[in-house]
Amino acid sequence: MSTNVKNLAKETKNIFKNYMFCYFVSDLHGSINKYKKLFDSIIKDKPELIFIGGDILPRNDQVNFLQDFILPNLNELKKKLKENYPIILLILGNNDSKQIEKNIIEISEQSFLKYIHFKYIEINDYKIFGYSYTPPSPFLLKDWEKYDIGFEIEKGCISPENGIRTAELNDNEKKYKTIIDDLKLISNDKDLTKSIFLFHGPPYRTNLDIVSYDYKNKTFVHVGSKAIRKFIEQKQPYLTLHGHIHESTRISGSWIEKIGNTTCISASHDGSELCLIKFELENLLSATRVLI
Repeated sequence: MSTNVKNLAKETKNIFKNYMFCYFVSDLHGSINKYKKLFDSIIKDKPELIFIGGDILPRNDQVNFLQDFILPNLNELKKKLKENYPIILLILGNNDSKQIEKNIIEISEQSFLKYIHFKYIEINDYKIFGYSYTPPSPFLLKDWEKYDIGFEIEKGCISPENGIRTAELNDNEKKYKTIIDDLKLISNDKDLTKSIFLFHGPPYRTNLDIVSYDYKNKTFVHVGSKAIRKFIEQKQPYLTLHGHIHESTRISGSWIEKIGNTTCISASHDGSELCLIKFELENLLSATRVLI
């Protein structure tokens, strides 16, 4: 990872004069059915800007799925929409291998999408950042996991130093790098009041990070990132987008939350339907969640 957050594309600034109609999806996990519904919806609605929040690939054969399904469909979408082809901003998630990142970058260089992990892009007056890492989980794949605000892990979770990696890190990166350190580097004393953050993980102790209800203690079980929560509280970006915890909306009954002045939205879903968030960027009260 670069020590500086790279500005990806100033050339897209001010391309939208009135408002931006946006889509947000996350955690498609290689579902052909969900992708087909997404592509059909894009053709119908013609959003200008699409956010894809990680966990885009199936567990196995990720390279083949990317090359044989996603890329041809993006190419077909571009042919059909022509000048209406949207800007697609994408990050990876904890289920996506680090090894696939080079293939995503190649597709990004072909102008089908913009890969924004640890980068940002300027569109109109907004700076849009991407960040993939999530805190340690019980899952074995550790490509996109880091310690959160310290070096402790929750009971039942596997540390970033263990598990499986498809791209090896040095010991210093595995043992001593944290999400909170990354977010400090990203913010770098910037004014983030007109910024948007595409995260894979949700902030801690919100309606967006609940995995279950603890009947013994009569409390919800929260597994989100304390670092992301602290970052939002301190920097107050305009909008943050999240996925990762599929069951959170079903359990909490809510997919949107305010932390101070920041609007936080989750597109995760634990059903078979495509969960699609639609909104006008300048009017977040317009946001709707549809299951297709």
